[in-house]
Amino acid sequence: MRRLAVVVLNWNGLADTRSALASLVACRVPAGWQAALMMVDNASTDGSVEAVRREFPAVEVLALGENRRFAGGNDEGVRRALAAGADAVMLVNNDTEADPGLFEHLLAALEADPGAGAAAPLIAFAEPRDRIWYAGGYCVPALGLAAHRGLRARERGQFTAVEATGYLTGCCLLARREAWETVGLLDERYFIYAEDADWSLRTRAAGYRLLFVPQARLWHKVSAASGAASPWKIYQRLRANLTLFARHARGVGRLTWLPCFLVQQAALALWLLARGQVGAALAVPRALWDAANGRPAAEVRL
Repeated sequence: MRRLAVVVLNWNGLADTRSALASLVACRVPAGWQAALMMVDNASTDGSVEAVRREFPAVEVLALGENRRFAGGNDEGVRRALAAGADAVMLVNNDTEADPGLFEHLLAALEADPGAGAAAPLIAFAEPRDRIWYAGGYCVPALGLAAHRGLRARERGQFTAVEATGYLTGCCLLARREAWETVGLLDERYFIYAEDADWSLRTRAAGYRLLFVPQARLWHKVSAASGAASPWKIYQRLRANLTLFARHARGVGRLTWLPCFLVQQAALALWLLARGQVGAALAVPRALWDAANGRPAAEVRL
């Protein structure tokens, strides 16, 4: 039997985590595989650890003594899973609901493509459920661009084929053991955001394909922890992407990424202003100013 480990990261999100675990427990497991669920807790204070141990006795709980944020918390789960002999490890956000076929479709896609290192499902918004959040992704460091394909489009069956994609979202990705061991874990130098795009670019550089698998489905309560367009999220995502593109731009891209990125951020600020989200819009120039002056992102409180 091959082993799939499913890592769900939690930080004071007991209600969401309960719902996510219940949907994952109900997922079908392909013949020849067994699945084990693990909740990694980032030092929650809402009773999450005790509640999950009581309500989901089959779920392994890894309680950390401090908040290791997205990369650190997930990395601890991946380390534990690999040490226990997992053949594949899946990361899933706690603010999600899985379709029962999630595991089997992702595993089938990887088994059908030996050159693929990891795969991700089609992810829709939890509300409205027919609006797409992720249908594959673009990540082009030379253009300072990282974006979801199909974002906010109505899902009407337009995506039917398993295909290679530019990056996988950390909201849900399943990777072979070999890929985790070859590429390494998520980079904990990112304070928050862009860890998934960074891992995806490193995985592609190592020669693996990344797959988008539309038959696998997940619904996402977008930014349940940080707010869909909060000033803090805008600020931190911009800071993370600055680091991402500076690290991965190559050749002429070293000259082009920053001008392209600045144009995109100016457009974002204007769009936020037009929607009346002044605080979020002002987070854009503040993030650029702080980055230029070397202020650590971890120090910022918006």
